[in-house]
Amino acid sequence: MTSFKRLLLWVLIACGALLTGCETRSSKNTAIPWSRPAGWEGQIPGMGQQGGR
Repeated sequence: MTSFKRLLLWVLIACGALLTGCETRSSKNTAIPWSRPAGWEGQIPGMGQQGGR
C-alpha cells in the first residue's frame, strides 16, 4: 500500500470515529421534567425569594 492510501485510510477512520461519537442513549424515562420550567425561571434576576434572611 502506498503512503497516500495509508494516510487516506487513517483519515477516514478518524473521521468515522469523530462522527459516530461514544455517547450511548437509552430510551428510559428520566426523573427530569423537561417540559416543566424550573422554579427560578420567569423571574426578574435578583428579585427572587431570599431564603434564610
